[in-house]
Amino acid sequence: MAEPAAPPPRRVGTLERPGCLVYYEVTGGGPAIVFAHGLGGNHMSWFQQVAHFAPRFTCVTFAHRGFSPSSWLAGGPDPADYADDLAALIAHLGLSEVRLVGQSMGGWTAVEYALRRPASLRAVVLAATTGTIDLRRIREPERSRVAAWLRFSEEASATLFKSGIHPGAGMRMVTEQPAMHLLYWHINDLNATVDKQALRARLYAGRNRAPEELANVACPILFISGDEDVVMPPFAGDAIAAVVPGARVAHIPDAGHSGYFERPAVFNRLLEEFFADLG
Repeated sequence: MAEPAAPPPRRVGTLERPGCLVYYEVTGGGPAIVFAHGLGGNHMSWFQQVAHFAPRFTCVTFAHRGFSPSSWLAGGPDPADYADDLAALIAHLGLSEVRLVGQSMGGWTAVEYALRRPASLRAVVLAATTGTIDLRRIREPERSRVAAWLRFSEEASATLFKSGIHPGAGMRMVTEQPAMHLLYWHINDLNATVDKQALRARLYAGRNRAPEELANVACPILFISGDEDVVMPPFAGDAIAAVVPGARVAHIPDAGHSGYFERPAVFNRLLEEFFADLG
């Protein structure tokens, strides 16, 4: 019987930042992919991406400040600190070639970091997020759809929560993949002490940039949307990409807000193809 292949090397650590410690994990070797999680997650959310990419890439996952196992923060985290934390982590790890993937809340981290035009950044993926881009400033005709869509989102999310379904997972996940939906809840519950309503308000208050500002990012950008997303408008990425030269858009059918979690094979393939085109 052949010897089993050794798993990719993995190490964990914490980075001291003003007022907190940021937990991180580094798995694999090669060019770096840094994953920034959403409001319902932490570093664990990306297990299906790390397992897929670590044989060929250095996969860096971390928990945003205030999210377990990073330090708990009285009053909750300020999203304005996220990009500084990410920059410090990338410098601490000495990463020279970075592909950055941000999902939902992680898009606030990714956009603000990318707009600094760091020399090491090779690509940005914005999954189910516009980050700090203001939805009220996207182009027409999509702009006229935003207000009604946000009302729908609020009502749909409230209905799902009342039924024990996490909106970040969605009805299809709980129906087709109940074990994955339960795992989603388990990861979410690790941060039960975070006042997510207050944090969401801070995130939305920081969503004040025009879509055209993304043209200042000095690397390719890919938007990935789940067609059944009830948290972020699936059409937002298309509207923003239309005014950002070279930006791309991909849609995952039969997926909600967390396509990376719900449809990992499709999500990973989209990343593979995007990264392959970087040369």
